[in-house]
Amino acid sequence: MDRIRESIARWARLACTTRAPYQAAVFRIGLALVIAAFLLREWPHRRVLYGDRSPLSYDMALELGRMNESFSLLSWSGGRAWFEIVYTLTIAAALAVVVGWRTRTMCVVLMVGTMSLENHNPLTGDGGDNIIRIMVIYLVFTRCAQVWSLDARRASRSADATHPASHQDVTGVALWVATGLFLSLAFGPTGWPLVLWTLWGVQGVWWAANRWFRETEGRALLDAGASMLHNAAMLTIAVQVCLIYSTAGWNKVQGSRWQEGSALHYALNLEYFAPFPWLSALLAANAVVVVLLTYGTVIVQVAFPFTLGNRKVKNVLLAVMILEHLGISVVLGIPFLSLGMVACDAVFLPTAFLVWCGARCTGMARRALAGRGALPKAAATA
Repeated sequence: MDRIRESIARWARLACTTRAPYQAAVFRIGLALVIAAFLLREWPHRRVLYGDRSPLSYDMALELGRMNESFSLLSWSGGRAWFEIVYTLTIAAALAVVVGWRTRTMCVVLMVGTMSLENHNPLTGDGGDNIIRIMVIYLVFTRCAQVWSLDARRASRSADATHPASHQDVTGVALWVATGLFLSLAFGPTGWPLVLWTLWGVQGVWWAANRWFRETEGRALLDAGASMLHNAAMLTIAVQVCLIYSTAGWNKVQGSRWQEGSALHYALNLEYFAPFPWLSALLAANAVVVVLLTYGTVIVQVAFPFTLGNRKVKNVLLAVMILEHLGISVVLGIPFLSLGMVACDAVFLPTAFLVWCGARCTGMARRALAGRGALPKAAATA
């Protein structure tokens, strides 16, 4: 009986402790960078893709949204001004998520903006939009700002101060009030709006707990619940990635071109997937390389979910898959699909490697700032 109790207590501690904070931070930074880079790259064409100049007219977009039962802020108005506001705020939210500024709120804003743009015209995607649309929802439920973020720095500073940050968090209160006013003017308590209202209410409860009940059991219970939700979200992301790879791999196995090893040859000869024709022609001319890459892609995708039980094999295969995605982004010219998958692969990276990379990057940044006179040399050395 005592062993059972100890086992239950051990599993409870594991479930209520935030797992993989570094992996969540890399996932946050990578996914937000991909979204920001995509929107900035398409800035000259934004009105044609999603705005008032799109071949998919406003009425057609509304009808398509009703058929798909999708949510989009752009369905409120077909004018240019509202579209520009949504597009610009989505970019701003993505950059805020990258640096980890007010991450809980900005993740929700990023989710709403990304879904609004992609759901308004889902006919322009290349597969990467589906991944981004799914993963940006999961990102909202993670505690992805515990490390490598401005929120984490503010929390560490407030822990050393006399008064908690919640006593002085004027910006956080202003954001909460502003989002509440927006929700009250724009949404009723149904469907997706109900989800947004729930998130808004939880954020208010969290602030109140930090403000008045910081040392109580209720505050500890909220923290444990947030950790459990984070762990469940990270597990869901990992399972989703495994499903993507296994589905892609097993579908390739059933294709005759993949079975005979010539699928990549046909892809390299498609003009749409040839941003560098000389590079595509160079690879397509070597039959051995084409066959090895074709079979290797299938083997890696099918095998990856089965290697998670062996850390060394998983790390090697993960490195191969990341290199493969980077190669696809250059050779086939679909960078945002590939970089989105690299951001998702980051949830499997080992913690020791991420900590080492973070320490190296921090050291280089401090030395660079010290060299320019922005930091004292003693601080850079420390």
